[in-house]
Amino acid sequence: MGFTMAEKMLADRAGRRAVFPGELVEVPVDLVMGNDITAPVAIRQFEAAGAKRVFDPERVALVASHFVPAKDISSAEQTSIMRRFAREQGIVHYYPEGTGGIEHTLLPERGIVVTGDICVGADSHTCTYGALGAFATGVGSTDLAYAMATGRTWFKVPESMRFTYYGRRNRWVTGKDLILYTIRLIGDDGALYRAMEFTGEAIAALPMDDRLTMANMTIEAGGKVGLFAPDEVTLEYERGRARRPLRIYRADPDARYVEEYEIDVSRLEPQVAFPWLPSKTRGISEVGHVELDQVFIGSCTNGRLSDLRIAARILRGRRVHPNVRLIVIPATQDVYLQALREGLIEIFTEAGAAVSASTCGPCLGGHMGVLGRGERCLSTSNRNYVGRMGHPEAEVYLASPAVAAASAVTGRITHPDEVLRTEVA
Repeated sequence: MGFTMAEKMLADRAGRRAVFPGELVEVPVDLVMGNDITAPVAIRQFEAAGAKRVFDPERVALVASHFVPAKDISSAEQTSIMRRFAREQGIVHYYPEGTGGIEHTLLPERGIVVTGDICVGADSHTCTYGALGAFATGVGSTDLAYAMATGRTWFKVPESMRFTYYGRRNRWVTGKDLILYTIRLIGDDGALYRAMEFTGEAIAALPMDDRLTMANMTIEAGGKVGLFAPDEVTLEYERGRARRPLRIYRADPDARYVEEYEIDVSRLEPQVAFPWLPSKTRGISEVGHVELDQVFIGSCTNGRLSDLRIAARILRGRRVHPNVRLIVIPATQDVYLQALREGLIEIFTEAGAAVSASTCGPCLGGHMGVLGRGERCLSTSNRNYVGRMGHPEAEVYLASPAVAAASAVTGRITHPDEVLRTEVA
């Protein structure tokens, strides 16, 4: 009997010949991550337990990303706790505002998390790194404290699901559309505590940024991890970037899955998730007339350079609709700098967008774009729960950067082709 990717990774790192779904295993971790919301809680737990030193100051990452620059006294105190701990412990990968950005874009970008890693982070979207073929998942702050002190953690071995995507993607159909459709297909708890393996010819043709987007949103289906088997796209991404040797894990041909799905991507159009769940997704032809007050392009889901390039292509020479606020936030400082060099920031600014330094702010309704009562926002982020981006009576829709940029121009949810009618496909 063969084994899935998740089973092979956990067995190898636990020093076992095999592990099976439902078993509890303890494994060493390659990277432990906390941000300015979760790390302070973990630090208090770490110190309350009597721990003196982190297990390895090069294997702990602390990233200020959510309420930065500090929006009030409370957020300033949160970042102060993290700053003090990072200095005391000599944390190598400490990134305050202005030096890093959003952790889930930053860590793969800088090669701090690499293919084959076991990684835990006190943030639910730590599953993003599964795009590299890493077993990465979110944990609570208490578990983070234990991992920081010992360099180990435990998992229940998850059941695995396989999603095979075939066919050729249509214009404007991205990884964001594939994962939104998948969540629509299985539901918000369809992969609860399961490993989601993504494979097939359409995945092989998918750029790394799109894979990161898909892995990022596996938690929106309840997934424990979202895994892509390393291939040439992975190796090219890691070349010159990875700070450690890679470990390559792939599922066996006769691996057993609790569920399997096949999806023909050639039949998909751009997708839009309606309030108040990512599973309430429709093809854009089914959306109808939905006017907007705000559009947000950014977050750990779709704030990468490729996302900004797509948005700039649509916004170049156009203006944001007078009834819409457009907020654009590059996910990291590196993305911001390259966008600046390529003239993307100028395009956004001339179009009438507000461009901010890297922060998670709007995504979680923290700052830099909080919604008021009754307002509607189209966001490239990952969640649209009640109150997620501000007032509980506001509405949040999710879509790709292409749909977001086109919608910012028209003032309503819009297919990109409507704005680029004269452009040759």
